[in-house]
Order: sequence, then C-alpha cells, then structure tokens
Amino acid sequence: MTQPQSDALVVFGVTGDLAFKQIFPALQAMVRHRHLSVPVLGVARSGYNLEQLRERARQSVEQHGKHDPDAFQKLCGLLRFVGGDYEDPTTYERLKEALAGSQRPLYYLAIPPSLFTTVVEGLARVGAATNARVVVEKPFGRDLGSAQSLNATLHQFFAEPAIFRIDHYLGKEPVQNLLYYRFANSFLEPIWNRNYVERVQITMAETFGVQGRGKFYEEAGAIRDVVQNHLLEVASLLAMEAPSARGHEAVRDEKTQAFRSMLPLKPSDVVRGQFRGYRNEEGVAPDSNVETFAAVRLRIDSWRWAGVPFYIRAGKCLPVTATEVLVELKRPPVALFPDCAAAPPNRFRFRLSPHVVLSLGARAKLPGERLQGEDVELIACHDQKDEMGPYERLLGDAMRGDQMLFARQDSVEEAWRVVEPVLGNATPLHQYDSGTWGPAQADRLISDGGWFNPAQDWACG
Repeated sequence: MTQPQSDALVVFGVTGDLAFKQIFPALQAMVRHRHLSVPVLGVARSGYNLEQLRERARQSVEQHGKHDPDAFQKLCGLLRFVGGDYEDPTTYERLKEALAGSQRPLYYLAIPPSLFTTVVEGLARVGAATNARVVVEKPFGRDLGSAQSLNATLHQFFAEPAIFRIDHYLGKEPVQNLLYYRFANSFLEPIWNRNYVERVQITMAETFGVQGRGKFYEEAGAIRDVVQNHLLEVASLLAMEAPSARGHEAVRDEKTQAFRSMLPLKPSDVVRGQFRGYRNEEGVAPDSNVETFAAVRLRIDSWRWAGVPFYIRAGKCLPVTATEVLVELKRPPVALFPDCAAAPPNRFRFRLSPHVVLSLGARAKLPGERLQGEDVELIACHDQKDEMGPYERLLGDAMRGDQMLFARQDSVEEAWRVVEPVLGNATPLHQYDSGTWGPAQADRLISDGGWFNPAQDWACG
C-alpha cells in the first residue's frame, strides 16, 4: 500500500558527529538524485545559526562525501535551524512554528537514547507528533528490559508503523544482496538446510580501534555494538524461511521468526577479548572489562537448522577490515579420492564489505593421468562505485513510509533475549595483541576446522 510522503525532515542533534559523518552527505546525495525537495530543519542545543549550519554541512560533504556544488547549493536552500535546549518547552513551540504547517514531518533523533523520551514528549506537548514519523538510532536499549521500556515510550506517541529503528547495516547494498541471492536463485534451496550445511561462520573484522570513541565503547562493547544488531541481522537473513507473501511485512515476519528460533547464548558459547592498549584510550577506565572482540556460537532451534552451529565473531585491531559469511557444506558420504580427505569442504562465501563478492569453493581435477585435484573458487564480483549509500537509502525509505529495511519491535526484543545472558562480565575477558585474530580461546570455541580468516585482498579485479 502506498504511504504518504513526509513533507518535512527534522534532524535533532544536527550539529553532532552522526550528522557530520553520515547525514549531511546522505542529504546531498538525495538532492542530487532528486529524492529530497522538502524543508530540512536542524535542531540542536548549541548556539549555531543558519549560516554556521550551512558551513558545517559544507565541511561534512567535503570530508565524508563528495562535494557536488549544484546539489549542495540546493540543499542549503532547504536547510533551516532551530536552536534551543531539549528540556525547554519553548524549543518545540519554535520548531512547530518553523515547520510552517507541515502535516507529515519525519523526525530523526540523532541524539543519545537518554534524550528520546524528552524529545518525543516535547513534540507531543505542542501537537507536533500527530501524523508524524520518527527515526531512532541504535542501540535500541542496552538489554531486553530497556528495549521494552524504550518501545513503550515511543508507542505512547507514535504507532508502530510510524517508528523507524535505523540500523545502517540493513541499508548496505551487500546485505540486501544477501537476501536477494538467497531467494532469487533456486539452486540454493535444496541444500540450504541441516542435511547439507555443516556450519556457518560470520566474521566482522576491523583493523582499527575505537577511534577516539572510548567513552561510547565503554557503554557498549562489541556484543552490544555489532553482535546484537548487525551480525544477528545477517544470521537472520541466512536462516529465515522464504516469505509467504510479497511486501515488507512478510519479510520482517520471517526474520522475526528466525530470531525466535535462536536459543539464548550461554557463557560457554562466548569468548570475549580486549586488545592490549584499549585501556589507555581516552574515556576508557584503566581497569575496563569491556570487550573489543567477541566470538559466539549460536544455535537455531528450527526444522531447517537444528544441529547446525552459527559461529559469529567481531573485533577491532584485527589483521584485516572485512565482513564475510562462510557457509560450509558437509563432505561427500564416501571419500573416493584420498587427496580430498584433508581438503577444505565445499563452501559458499559472501563478502559483504569492503566489496560485494560471491564465490563457490569446490574441488577440480588437476591435468594429468592421476586422479588428483586442487581447490578452485568460482568468483562473481560487484564493485559499483556510485551505489546508493545506506543512509541515503534508509532516509528515503523512511520518508516514503517503507519499513522493510528497519528493525521491528519484536525482532529487536528477540535479539536482546538471545544475548542478554552473556552481557557485561558474565564471561571472562582475555587480552589479545593488535594485528592478531583475537584471543586464542576463540579458536577452541569452534569445532573441527577452525575459523576461516578473511583475506584483505579478496576483491574484484
């Protein structure tokens, strides 16, 4: 069903880091692609004025995007600024006046979650929440209880179809490609189950550390920051059943069902690590027990996946920056050729970043008289330079009212249910050196064969 288009975009926290690094470049791209022509109102506490906001937007697109003079000039023409404290009721009165009769605004809360209640209550108090939509950034709570509390607060003023929980990872082209690849091709379905799949590995590796965000990371850690959301979302795309109908709710129904099939993690399923030197970062406690690396063994109790372990790991200061999925198939029931015994099993690989790469690993006979083979990999690459960025895509979807790439309340709460037993210090913390693949204890978590480590140069061309 076609949804009404939002007729204004309001960005709370417009002078903050998220707006500077992500939102302004996305807005310029939307203007360039003729997807944005409504007023863009920035709201912030700082003593900015409109000209200062335009200058910050210019610096943003120069540093984190590609400055397009024509598109940027048009964006500047759409910008408005409302300054004021979020606790001050007059801020919302000025905002309503600046909206100048807008009937369907979209509010983007690029602010700390602790301010969400203050802002939505302020909007409702002046009647500015009626017929509006709201976008909230992850994390959606810190645990199951806080996620439920946040949802209850939002639902006081916005219906679920008007709430857009943005996880930029879901807007990435490679992640969408994973869903498309699964259900656009018939050859996967006969083997995409416990009868043929031995195990699944999902790795999100980064060569860098916390990059000056020590205070934030102290409140999050790897499990809250990327496992509970990004990587469990990828697991749900791999594990979900085909939607029974067309439309975004049918897709989200099946993803939620996949989350419901995930068993809660136990301490024996988790290895946490911290790179040496993390405690010297600004904003980090000298005795911090926050993990910068996490490896987990996930079990999915469904007819399709019972008995197939999903191994997930994420970490900072690892040897490469790459996100990759490896699906290992079971070996043939009889080893006809002796050289195959020590060879890797057949496998599908999906590189999600920094390039989109799909591959099938198999065995092929070497030339000659002997029945001896080698590992080969059939690779398909997609490296489009000007593809739509995740924030551009997600902002456009939110303004159109399309929720398919946004997290739904029930799936968010199910994901917290999975990780809640191992949050905090429920498991030991192990130190590891920068440039390694995390603590050695993570190698003992996985069954026969060990982790498959992505290579930095596995890319197109």
